[in-house]
Amino acid sequence: MFIDEVDIEVEAGKGGDGCVSFRREKYVPRGGPDGGDGGRGGSVIFRAADVDSLIHLTQYRTWKANNGRPGSGAQRHGAGADDMIVDVPVGTMIFDRKYHFLLKDLATLGDEVVVCRGGHGGKGNTRFKTATNRAPRLAEPGEPGESRSLRLELKMIADVGLVGKPNAGKSTLLSRLSEAKPEIAAYPFTTKHPHLGIVRLDPDRSFVMADIPGLIEGASQGIGLGHDFLRHIQRAGILIHLIEPASDDGISPYENYQIIRKELTEFDPLLGERTELIVVTKSDIPEAETVREELSRKLNQNIFLISSATGFGLKPLTEAIYKELNKTERGW
Repeated sequence: MFIDEVDIEVEAGKGGDGCVSFRREKYVPRGGPDGGDGGRGGSVIFRAADVDSLIHLTQYRTWKANNGRPGSGAQRHGAGADDMIVDVPVGTMIFDRKYHFLLKDLATLGDEVVVCRGGHGGKGNTRFKTATNRAPRLAEPGEPGESRSLRLELKMIADVGLVGKPNAGKSTLLSRLSEAKPEIAAYPFTTKHPHLGIVRLDPDRSFVMADIPGLIEGASQGIGLGHDFLRHIQRAGILIHLIEPASDDGISPYENYQIIRKELTEFDPLLGERTELIVVTKSDIPEAETVREELSRKLNQNIFLISSATGFGLKPLTEAIYKELNKTERGW
């Protein structure tokens, strides 16, 4: 199961208590205080790692680090607890739910953030010995660890994002160009969540492509799974807009193109400025070439024509994608 949003509670470990203790040795009649300090509680750290979903975070409602150990006699300090490391996918954004701000965007493999710090250990009575108080019977309790309510949102990171209405051929294209195996069927919304695939032009050239589930009119207002889908498009470097030459809804290809463009810009105006290659799919349909020419004339740009079933036009398309990617810095 693919999970890209989750709400959890996190709590760092409490520091260990300081110890009240006095030396008791046979030949030391006036032994002084020797209570040790408590150990530090474990912190909770989130780290961007090689995982592809947040589903493992649904195992527990609260993620809690261990407490530090208390101090003991002979000035022995308690052991500090290990930090809790929680691995999440690259592209995970961590929000504080209570105060509604972004703690960290884990956009690069290995990025990490301490979301809750463990409490300091309490001081043992050795620390309170003075010239006027040689036998202190005072020790500090350990500090409580920090706690937070978090919301985690995953925005998948890809060089290329495939967009278009349902049944435009996004999953088929991804499966043809990469080793990804998204579900493919002849009905709308076959794809329920994004899929990533690595497209290799040759041993030295490749890019990551994401199949974003089909968008519908009103997606930017949350209709269907609009916000869930559109969030992932924000991480795509360039967009490949697939257009079906003959759609089942009776709307013209040009109107379908405008609908998707409107949803993208209403959700995030910056998506309207993103580099976009327009592709007419299913070139084996008789009217496909006519649709390509009409779109090229109305939009005043080159329109690609492909068939994922036969492989027609895929090589020029992938070369054009790679050329566009190299015009700007990779990594979004």
